[in-house]
Amino acid sequence: MSTTPNTPNNSEEVDLGQLFKLIGSAFDRFFNFIFNIFRNLFLAVLWLIFLVKKRFIILALAGISGLVIGMLNSKTAVPKYESSVTVVQNYPTGENLYNSVGYYNDLVRQKDYETLGKVLNLEEEKAESILSFEVKPVVSDNDKLLAFNDYVKKLDSLAATKIEYQDFLDNNEDYTHKYQQVIIESTQRSNFKSVFENIVESINSNPFFLNEQRKDIAELNQTKRALELALVKSDSLQSTYKRVLEQGLSSEQTSEIGITFEGSSEIEKTKEFDLYQSDLELRSQLVILERELMDKKFIVETISNKQDSGFARNTKTLFGKEFSVKIYFAFLLFLLAFIVLLGLEFFKFIDKYKDLVNK
Repeated sequence: MSTTPNTPNNSEEVDLGQLFKLIGSAFDRFFNFIFNIFRNLFLAVLWLIFLVKKRFIILALAGISGLVIGMLNSKTAVPKYESSVTVVQNYPTGENLYNSVGYYNDLVRQKDYETLGKVLNLEEEKAESILSFEVKPVVSDNDKLLAFNDYVKKLDSLAATKIEYQDFLDNNEDYTHKYQQVIIESTQRSNFKSVFENIVESINSNPFFLNEQRKDIAELNQTKRALELALVKSDSLQSTYKRVLEQGLSSEQTSEIGITFEGSSEIEKTKEFDLYQSDLELRSQLVILERELMDKKFIVETISNKQDSGFARNTKTLFGKEFSVKIYFAFLLFLLAFIVLLGLEFFKFIDKYKDLVNK
């Protein structure tokens, strides 16, 4: 019997033991890390709750002061009126439209009402009443999906696989959408309609787009004449074929009364249907062409106009949400007071460790 000790087995047991110990300690550190995160978050929430409780009177006074300021602002502030118009772009005028609105806003900020009045064909008094211009796309999520689908179809299969929907949205400019909404804010009610008309007219009278419109209409009219000529020839061909077929049938079947279109082969049986189908396609193309001509009649069209006299706007925007003036000021002052108190507590916390840092 061999008396040699089983050294390899012992070393394997030691290695496995160390491995399990390392795995166990790794899990412990991971769970401790997660536990510390949640514990610190819980302590931070408790600290904020105690801060609000401790400074409740100050925060309440700030909120009440905001309500009072909001009420005074509603009664004393100059009234603001807003109206909007939705336009459809039959040509790629979006960039021009956005640049024009940006230019109008620059004139308003610079208080250059004389130039603004000349540009929009307004009296200077009416121009002075305008507070701001805004333009934004009228587009739904479904419209974005359709635009993405049309864009992908224009790419080759290899490039299309590399384009993600979110990347398309990030790189797609707002002015490329067909429908746009122009919004005007003013201190008067009665000057919106003329302003909208002048904005649209400035786009419709642009020399570049007028030239493009003339070329497009000329091209469409040429295509229309070609389709109408083809339709006349198609009708003539159908009449000729019908007469030939009638004569052939009458000579072969003189005893029959009426007309049949039955040929001696499958090709002859489908000729009249093919001619009829071709005629339908030509007429369908003419209908589509007529619609394109109607669309090209205007470079930019107004499709809806809301409240020509404007409606009173008594709300303010905060963090992308609309609030009444009273709630807006109350929440704003409460938030400012809370931030100030939070900053003071933070500096107190830092002061506790100032001596340790200086050592």
